[in-house]
Amino acid sequence: MAKFGFGRWLRWCVVVSLSYFLLAGCAVNSSAGKTLRVATEPAFPPFEFKKEGGELQGFSIDLMNALASSANFKVDFQSMPFDGIIPALQAKTVDAAISSITITEERAKTISFSRPYFKAGLAIAIRADDQNITGFDSLKNKKIAVQIGTTGAAKAKSIPGVQIRSFDSAPLALQELANGNVDAVINDAPVTLYAINTGNLQGIKVIQQLLTEEFYGIATAKNSSNLALINDGLDRVFKNGTYSKIYQKWFKVEPPLLPAKSPFENQNSTGAPKILTSISVILQAFPTLLQGALVTLQLTIISVVFGLIGGSLIGILRLSRIVPIRWVARAYVDFFRGTPLLVQIFMIYFGLPAISQELGFTFTFDRLTAGVIALSLNNAAYTAEVVRGGIQSIETGQAEAAQSLGLSSIQTMSYVIFPQAFRRMIPPLGNDFISLLKDTSLVSVIGLEELLRKGQLIVAENYRAFEIYAGVAVVYLCLTLLFSQVFSHLEIWMNPVKQQK
Repeated sequence: MAKFGFGRWLRWCVVVSLSYFLLAGCAVNSSAGKTLRVATEPAFPPFEFKKEGGELQGFSIDLMNALASSANFKVDFQSMPFDGIIPALQAKTVDAAISSITITEERAKTISFSRPYFKAGLAIAIRADDQNITGFDSLKNKKIAVQIGTTGAAKAKSIPGVQIRSFDSAPLALQELANGNVDAVINDAPVTLYAINTGNLQGIKVIQQLLTEEFYGIATAKNSSNLALINDGLDRVFKNGTYSKIYQKWFKVEPPLLPAKSPFENQNSTGAPKILTSISVILQAFPTLLQGALVTLQLTIISVVFGLIGGSLIGILRLSRIVPIRWVARAYVDFFRGTPLLVQIFMIYFGLPAISQELGFTFTFDRLTAGVIALSLNNAAYTAEVVRGGIQSIETGQAEAAQSLGLSSIQTMSYVIFPQAFRRMIPPLGNDFISLLKDTSLVSVIGLEELLRKGQLIVAENYRAFEIYAGVAVVYLCLTLLFSQVFSHLEIWMNPVKQQK
């Protein structure tokens, strides 16, 4: 009995010991198989950008990979616009973000930051031939380009009489300066200097660096368990010299000393939004959104008028008996229907002025003008097909009858064919109008403050993405429903059969 008891006791000791070491090993490697979804905007060289093959690179990318290796976890980078990163963290659709995010008190109330990993500051960039702007005080009453949602955008608001143009990325803001549409850009100094030193942008210089002292941090959702893991990885790369090697690789100098903790580490969370608070946020935003809606309507109506005129002419040319004219009209339709409207906006607003400078003359667009041109040209292509289909739907006998009465081809088209065809075109033209109304949101990429852009600017300040974009959606819905009714009544008014009923 004693031997049997001792053997059983020994086996239990072995089992318990093995279980202990197994659990300890699992605890040590608990993060080994963990993958963090990390948001970044790859349009901020030298911190985050893409190689020619599409692979992410930059100081921040190298640092994130290094600390992930040190803390024993994996990284899944997810590209997104800068102004969408904080809402994504709040919604927990990503686990962390490394995108040169400046640690600020207001942001720290919404999200949590790691210890600082980079010391930065804002710089003023101007054109190389500009002798009038010599410092921050010289920016009064000037046109300034900024990246939406950044500390540079916040700093620009403090300038008296300033006209601010906000863009989705720093390269677009700098291109706006290079094209001569603004007087200066306020942006993070390392990014501006990198763009100048690499020769990607000609004719730009920096006149005043480090207007502010700022620190970048890796962001997570409030009270995220991933923050400790990230801080642990940062501590390791700072201590083992990896951080210094990465810093020297990208900036060719020794890194400065950085604080061991976030300067706003203990900020209180704004808490989960309550329904009454959400309604209040939407109501407060509505006056600003309605201002943007007026710009949206202006864009839509002007573009539809020009698109209808141009599209009608192109649609008629599509039916021409002259083969070259017919093929030119078809090429126009195929190009503008076959390429994205967003690309067309970029080509017109940023591309044409850049090409003109290379050819030796200056040519710039007003943002509203550029938006109207892009939308009109695009809408004309769709309208042309509607017009062509409407004309072809009229019986050929009517044209023959009109010509037998002595009417010319132009008179036949003007007095007989087109009026009847136009009545049949109203439903598809109404669809094109509503599509164009929604497509005006794409003009926000060139900084025109229409409805969507107004919403983005509000979100960049209060980080209440759901409420504000819900308000934007409601305004768009009201506009589309209103014009749907207008076209329905127009269809009835122009239809004799329905009028009699």
